[in-house]
Amino acid sequence: MLSLLGFATIAIFLLLIITKRLSVITALVLVPVSMGLLAGFSPKELGDMILAGIKQVAPTGILLMFAVLYFGTMLDAGLFDPIIAAIIRFVKGDPLKVLLGTAVLTMIVHLDGDGTATFMIVMSAFLPIYKRLGINRLILTGIVALSVGPLHLVPWSGTSARAISTLKTDATQLFNPNIPAIVAGMAWVLFVAYRFGLQERKRLGISNLNYVHEESLTDEQRQFRRPRLFWVNALLTIGLITTLMKGWVPAPALFVSAAIIALLINYPRLPDQQKVLRSHGNNIFMVSSMIFAAGVFSGILTGGKMIDAMATSVVSLIPQQHAAWLPTLTAITSMPASLLFTPDAYYFGVVPILSQTATQFGIDPLEIGRAALLGQMTVGFPVSPLTASTFLLVGLAEVDLGDHQKFILKWAFGTTLVMTLAALLTGSIHL
Repeated sequence: MLSLLGFATIAIFLLLIITKRLSVITALVLVPVSMGLLAGFSPKELGDMILAGIKQVAPTGILLMFAVLYFGTMLDAGLFDPIIAAIIRFVKGDPLKVLLGTAVLTMIVHLDGDGTATFMIVMSAFLPIYKRLGINRLILTGIVALSVGPLHLVPWSGTSARAISTLKTDATQLFNPNIPAIVAGMAWVLFVAYRFGLQERKRLGISNLNYVHEESLTDEQRQFRRPRLFWVNALLTIGLITTLMKGWVPAPALFVSAAIIALLINYPRLPDQQKVLRSHGNNIFMVSSMIFAAGVFSGILTGGKMIDAMATSVVSLIPQQHAAWLPTLTAITSMPASLLFTPDAYYFGVVPILSQTATQFGIDPLEIGRAALLGQMTVGFPVSPLTASTFLLVGLAEVDLGDHQKFILKWAFGTTLVMTLAALLTGSIHL
């Protein structure tokens, strides 16, 4: 009975969000509460489950809130502006250098884990160059889409946050073992950019180009730039990432402190601080509220023993001799799954079942999380029609979504395959 109700909870949840009948936050709360009452749990029991689930995801929610604030502040202050200018000076009018510069800049900017911000920054910097040189704009959207994929595994991205929340782990355990896979993915992206760059150089040749990045900024953006604090912000960011990777300080505490320090250093005046907070307030609320709503969902499914029952049912269907392939199969199918499942549907609906199933076969459930992150709404999100930022990317470049998918889908799948191989070779996941 519990197994049936658990599968029904996930199926109804998926149906409601895929058909856009309810918002994700509403469905994350309403569906499990309704099914919990149907299962016979009292309001008091459901309340205890909800509270337990919220406590589990609270550190992740805090991490996301202040990570968005920190990197938003760094973007406003212009931390990446000198890097953008240097890349533009380097690429000049060579299509090969333009494509490599696009890939490198996208990877650097996407350290904030925010696809929307990355697309806006990179497209504003490079779209005029592509138009001026006559480079195929499908290559622009394709290279940008590929470049954000490996970097979207950073612990503060929305996708990683969902995995961390679902598996009730911390960023270090989920992220660090995947670092070699991320590096391999970045190398693959640079290879693809180089390959396309050679083709465009042969087609177009090398021309002269004079383009000043500062001229593309709005007056408001110039007002919030802090070029004199570049090295202060750079050292602060390097220290933050190093501390996070080493695990010296718990990630939520680290980002709370770093975000406030960054805000105070760059914008000591209260009116400026308020403007920065208001400009990023919507993103902060949407990300953090989704995480806490997910705590309700996972709290009821876990506390009501539905996940255990579902996993038992799945285990009975998997031959023992093939169980060891579960993480690898999860990794290989993760990128295509981005076309079928939203990150909420996959990480809150599918991953809990897979991870619990892995546990019953003696496999570390964290391997399922690491495997899923090798493609599902990381490499896959900039080609998926289920994410709004994908439409932003193709819209800014004025290309058709279908053309974009047809052009870059196989290369994106190649990124996942390369990262999966690296993960297997380095022990992030096992056969």
